[in-house]
Amino acid sequence: MAQSATRFETNVETKKIERVDARACRLPTEHSAARGAGRVLLWPDTFNDTFYPSVLHDAVRVLGRAGFSVEIPRPRLCCGRPLYEYGFQGDARRRWHRTLDALADDIDGGVPVVGLEPSCVAAFRDELPALFPGNPRAERLSKQTHSLGEFLVAARVQPPRVPAQHVLYHRHCHQAAVLAPEHDIALLRAAGHDVEVLDSGCCGMAGAFGFQRANYELSVALAERVLLPAIRAKPSATVVADGFSCREQLRQLGNVRARHLAELLTDLPILA
Repeated sequence: MAQSATRFETNVETKKIERVDARACRLPTEHSAARGAGRVLLWPDTFNDTFYPSVLHDAVRVLGRAGFSVEIPRPRLCCGRPLYEYGFQGDARRRWHRTLDALADDIDGGVPVVGLEPSCVAAFRDELPALFPGNPRAERLSKQTHSLGEFLVAARVQPPRVPAQHVLYHRHCHQAAVLAPEHDIALLRAAGHDVEVLDSGCCGMAGAFGFQRANYELSVALAERVLLPAIRAKPSATVVADGFSCREQLRQLGNVRARHLAELLTDLPILA
């Protein structure tokens, strides 16, 4: 344990791990919706559930008011993202086995899963079928899992027009590589926002990378390449970043509270 803990050594003089939110508890397992509404499972990823549970609550409201019956998996589950990034594939597989067993009926029933953290959704989409080649249930779960933007666009949810904000949109690395952030952007533009998509690449946090003392200077340099200068140049803009690590990098280095797509969609009149 002592050896693994040193991997996450933090430079406490420059970066601090966010405090656990006092509301970090399990969400209600269901959100009331119209009778006959389609069911959807919202994946309560560890990052949002622990540090930004309000993002999960906003997603419940967005999905519920778009006409879906929202449920939360009852057992505490994990996609294993931190485990296989550090080589613990056996532990990650055990986590996935637990998820596949816990969600078996919903997977076989074709119930969609919506995730808010890009690194977790990418794990469903990419690592899950790679870890379980030829496993039909793993394949189904991979295909049934969507980001919030992907799901809403596929469901043809049309946001109402609102007073335009200038939005600086930053794509999480997993989001850009595996998912479809263009759907998030389309929803924001359909609502009337002026969306500027930053060619910012990696924010520099990259999970635990930016918290490691040896990586601090490189982490800052990556953020300073495009992301932080763009935000300083337009201080009145609304910054949207779905990734927890990206939002944390912006909070610590730029003193910016970037917002998740779910938070911005909750502001819309039809979803308020």
